[in-house]
Amino acid sequence: MTADHAVPTAEPIDVVLVEDHPMFRLGLRTRIELEPDLAVVGEAGTAAEALERIERLAPDVVVVDLGLPDLSGIELIRTLGVRAPRVAPLVLTMLDDESVFEAVRAGARGYLLKDAEPGRIVAAIRAVAAGEVVFSGAVAARLIAVAARPSREPVFAELTEREHEILTLMAGGLGNVAIAHRLGLRPKTVRNYVSNVLTKIQAVDRAEAILRARSAGLGEGGRGQPR
Repeated sequence: MTADHAVPTAEPIDVVLVEDHPMFRLGLRTRIELEPDLAVVGEAGTAAEALERIERLAPDVVVVDLGLPDLSGIELIRTLGVRAPRVAPLVLTMLDDESVFEAVRAGARGYLLKDAEPGRIVAAIRAVAAGEVVFSGAVAARLIAVAARPSREPVFAELTEREHEILTLMAGGLGNVAIAHRLGLRPKTVRNYVSNVLTKIQAVDRAEAILRARSAGLGEGGRGQPR
């Protein structure tokens, strides 16, 4: 076959990595670049760097860690939905908790844990680039369990979903710093949420809010459901 009749090569899937741990990012890049149909076109260690690179490079997929130093990965994904809606966000994180629901609501097309097999991560990049939705086994099981859970009467219906989540974690004994780490938020942001919660439920202080939340079934072993 002559060069004039050669079969055209498909364009590679362009990927930007958003991860604040350099060694993990290097290992991930090295593995991805073994694949001829994938190309890492940019890296970022913060959300601010990520936004600049994604808007400039227009990748197909952005692999996002949730625990970024300047802005949570969830907030980054939500921002990308407005500023770069074409990109497909794939979460790659250590957080195997309620963060998956926030990430999906923000626009994530996939959610994998960092202990996933490298081949699984590569396959997930291809899948989200093709418009599919991908979850690791543990995350998928969590989603299914919540979907199958029978509905109950809402408690603290005056709270937003995020505020309800904050109150539940408060009732579970977590302080602001621990809540911030759990949800991928800044401690200052959590303090603002806590203040809003106290105002809305008309609690005098944090202790009263926790007592009322636990009485309603929230916290460790709680059964109260968000609105």
